[in-house]
Amino acid sequence: MVEPISRLKLVAGLGNPGFEYAMTPHNLGFMAADRIAEAWGAKISRPESRSLTTRVRIDGIEVILAKPQTFMNLSGLAVGRLLDKYDVEVKDLIVLVDDADLPFGTLRIRERGSAGGHNGLKSVIGVTQSDRFARVRMGVKPEHPLEDRAAHVLGRFRKADFETLAAMVDRAAEAVELILRQGIQAAMNRYNRRDAP
Repeated sequence: MVEPISRLKLVAGLGNPGFEYAMTPHNLGFMAADRIAEAWGAKISRPESRSLTTRVRIDGIEVILAKPQTFMNLSGLAVGRLLDKYDVEVKDLIVLVDDADLPFGTLRIRERGSAGGHNGLKSVIGVTQSDRFARVRMGVKPEHPLEDRAAHVLGRFRKADFETLAAMVDRAAEAVELILRQGIQAAMNRYNRRDAP
């Protein structure tokens, strides 16, 4: 039986603030964080530490949900301030991000590791001086060869993508809750599958 984890957790969904970025692949972290908040009757809207935040209790576990408002490349500045403000250890941080190397619709969960070319993760690792935090990556790689990664992650989703997008965001939110309840290994076992749903 897994013992309940009582420490305060920080779940940071990375993205870019502003309406023009709202439905772009780079904002999947925002979408998944919002989905978690919605499931627990909250809204991520409180401005603090260069982020929008809310606080929820998920099965007895206190969680700060955050959407950094620094733009993706400086996400670490906001995440670092929140870690300091709430005295949260890096190992109690979960980051939600897009991943242009993963097929669209798939999830990849890791306990630690490099940024893998993701500027948001690179910023968080740089500020915290650690890669020892969980990350839930959401795949946005199209079926065709990707010639311009930046243009792809900042371009809007097509209507044809919405069903797969919604399912992936739902599963990412569920994965975070499973990490909180049972630990990251349980989430990796369930969600790290090679094929898209």
